[in-house]
Amino acid sequence: MKSSRVVPKVLLDTSFMLPTLGISVSGATQQGIRILGESEAEIYYSRFSILESLWVATKTVEDKTFDNESFGLGLRSITEGGRYTRVEEDYDIFNEAFGLYKLGHRDMIDNILYASSARLGLRLLTLDGDLKKFVLDKELKDIFISIDELAALKEL
Repeated sequence: MKSSRVVPKVLLDTSFMLPTLGISVSGATQQGIRILGESEAEIYYSRFSILESLWVATKTVEDKTFDNESFGLGLRSITEGGRYTRVEEDYDIFNEAFGLYKLGHRDMIDNILYASSARLGLRLLTLDGDLKKFVLDKELKDIFISIDELAALKEL
């Protein structure tokens, strides 16, 4: 009998893209990236996470820890390497993201990532406790996937 493996479709929060761009992240994010790399998950990214990554990179340029070559190679890997798929945001996603803003969540990048996940049937891999709390408090759709859930799916 053939086993049916669950292959999650996962949209990455910006922090999970940073190491590919040569930018250091915390231990929990590193662990998530390792587990994600070992999984068969379909990995998605938003062009808005690329924008947010550029903002993060500008801060590392100023403190001299920026590696231009690593950043360029990582950016090419994400956008052209074939492992990552870019989500295509549309009117409904932007409208829902703006609705989240009007409900009180002020981070528009998070709002776009959440709306993209909800509309496109993706799970959002994030460590953003504020976003998760906001979504649960407002009784919105829980589209989040944790590092532990991702690890458990890998073992099925």
